[in-house]
Amino acid sequence: MGRFGPGRRVRRRAEFQRAQRLGRKLVSPHLVLLVFARDEPESGPARLGLVVSRRVGNAVRRNRTKRLIREAFRRCPALQHPGTDLLAIARPGLADLDSEQLIAELGSLEAPLARRVAQARQDRENRRSRLAAGS
Repeated sequence: MGRFGPGRRVRRRAEFQRAQRLGRKLVSPHLVLLVFARDEPESGPARLGLVVSRRVGNAVRRNRTKRLIREAFRRCPALQHPGTDLLAIARPGLADLDSEQLIAELGSLEAPLARRVAQARQDRENRRSRLAAGS
């Protein structure tokens, strides 16, 4: 819970690329969510990464979209799974939603997101076992 300050955000290009390459995808009408279980212990906080392209609109609309997404995730703590990176890729219609509509859309994704998190954690265990077998 709380703010998605710098420690709770995906910020580096390599982290975005890793989540896009290895993450589990979940699609909704206004968002594409990518879930990646980090290799560090699960005690670390959930981190949120935002991708809002120019297709969403001008700078004002893109910044509003980012604020909406951060607020919606802040208000939906069930979507914050420790030890995971969650990339939210905005689709063009998202800027037209209000906060409550986005929260309702994210609320409907709780169960599918929990399944994707479990799959991402299994992927992490598979990566660890491959690394251990290789050494």
